Amino acid sequence: MTSPNTPAPSIDGAALLDEVEAFHRRFNIFPTEHAYVAVTLWDAHAHLMDALDGTARLAFLSPEPGSGKSRALEIVETLTPRAATTVNASANALFRLVAADGGTPTILFDEIDTVFGQKAGGNEEVRGFLNSGYRRGAKSLRCVGDGSNQTTEWFSSFCAVAMAGLGSLPDTILTRSVIIRMRKKAPNEKCEPYRRRTHEKQGHALRDKLAEWTATLHEQVSEAWPEMPEGVSDRPADVWEPLLAVADAAGGHWPERARAACVALIKAAQEGDEASLGVRLLTDLRDRVFCGADRMPTAAILEVLLGLDDAPWADMSDDGQSIKPLTARALSKLLSQYVRPDNTPIRPRGIRVGSGTPKGYYAEDLSDAWARYCPPHPGESATAETSATPQVNGGESVADTPSETRHMFTETDTRPLRSVG
Repeated sequence: MTSPNTPAPSIDGAALLDEVEAFHRRFNIFPTEHAYVAVTLWDAHAHLMDALDGTARLAFLSPEPGSGKSRALEIVETLTPRAATTVNASANALFRLVAADGGTPTILFDEIDTVFGQKAGGNEEVRGFLNSGYRRGAKSLRCVGDGSNQTTEWFSSFCAVAMAGLGSLPDTILTRSVIIRMRKKAPNEKCEPYRRRTHEKQGHALRDKLAEWTATLHEQVSEAWPEMPEGVSDRPADVWEPLLAVADAAGGHWPERARAACVALIKAAQEGDEASLGVRLLTDLRDRVFCGADRMPTAAILEVLLGLDDAPWADMSDDGQSIKPLTARALSKLLSQYVRPDNTPIRPRGIRVGSGTPKGYYAEDLSDAWARYCPPHPGESATAETSATPQVNGGESVADTPSETRHMFTETDTRPLRSVG
């Protein structure tokens, strides 16, 4: 018989994480092995919020319904502390939930697309809550009280948040998230049906073991500086640091698996992300319009951009509904967000073309923005498809080309050009 003074046997963290992973595998079909690793570590990190300076958002996303997102969130709910699931909540309600007695909650947002979709109006306050709450100390100022008897009070937003929804999320949230892109099960992919009455208790038993294990790790995790895989820095490092700290504390094969998952999921997120419209424009200008030319009239730029089949310029949305092509004015507005090497906004300038001086852009004005924002240059081979692009170099007229390929451009060109408004 065990003496009352005998210390309880320590929990094998690596073996416990193996159990949590196996529980997910029973009910969830994730797209990669790395996803199981990331979600398991996320479950555990939610128990360590008091010891962490930051938290990763977890986003289960898919293009179509029936891809297992809600079920994934349901399993996470059984494994995390003080889980609160919602399909819609105001920012004020979320702040009060985090501030409530009983400990930091784990907030699970299902159908997050209804919060940030086109018809939802942006939900800027909820977005602000999610953006700020990934780091400790994040607070927002709110009025409390009734009528004229109101005072101001600071509310914390720091807590673990997992989300599930169709499509994508605002970039500011995606960059703070571990992204799991779910998909429908293939015919050969099988998982166990989830029955809440039976399986929730099993998940809760694992949750309680996670709580017991992580309770012994607070000092270790709070002082940890996990070694990041090569090339992982800035925001991705902030996202993965708490998960790697958990993996290092568990030991066994988890540190190695965690870093492999870190690299793979960051790469997948970067490849899957749509660049911002401005960065896409800068990159298309560099690689598919200028292609080494030192200047280009606006009309020539627009003709090339509007002719790109795999680009958004011919079908731009100006208010979420109206679809118009890019215009000279919209082009100027987009580029004016970036600066020239002398730190002044990029603006169109007069370009000598034959006997005229239409407005256009100089490569030297774009060079600083190209260097700072665009991905590495794809090389000379990538410009082959644009060899027929009308170009202006050294004052040569874009009209000085064979008649069968001649393009005449002026600022008064009356061709219909689409606008972002």
